[in-house]
Amino acid sequence: MTERAQPISNIDPHARWKFIRDVGVFQLKLFLNNIHNFVQIPIALVVAVVDVVFRSDPEGARFYKFLEIGRRIDDSIDIYSVISHRESSLKKDFTVDAIISRLEAVIVKEYEKGGTAASVKSAVDRAIDGLQTGADASKEKVSSTIQRATEKIRPTSEKDLN
Repeated sequence: MTERAQPISNIDPHARWKFIRDVGVFQLKLFLNNIHNFVQIPIALVVAVVDVVFRSDPEGARFYKFLEIGRRIDDSIDIYSVISHRESSLKKDFTVDAIISRLEAVIVKEYEKGGTAASVKSAVDRAIDGLQTGADASKEKVSSTIQRATEKIRPTSEKDLN
């Protein structure tokens, strides 16, 4: 008689297939996340430029709205959900946000002293203000041009319908 190997009671007999499933799901999520990032990078830059050139209230409203949409997509992908049951080993002091906060603190100290950071900020602010002033004038020209073009297209469309 051949004896069948009995699984040891404390080992999950389906663990191998759960692992294979997790690898496949993780790869799919990586792929989706990379497609999302590939699309999001250029669009985020365009939206940011539009927000700098054409004022919005509050400052950067279009950009932050775009980020909210991106966050919803990232949350839907939830790339690391297969290990959500494990404790995170990353210390909060070593995140990208924590490092950027430390760098910002150094820049703010320099700015408060009136040093190089203050003069650079002032120059950049003046340049952006000038850009926005010019864009406001151009915005009116673009709007009137679009209005005229729309008016020219309407009669042609009405003739086509008759």
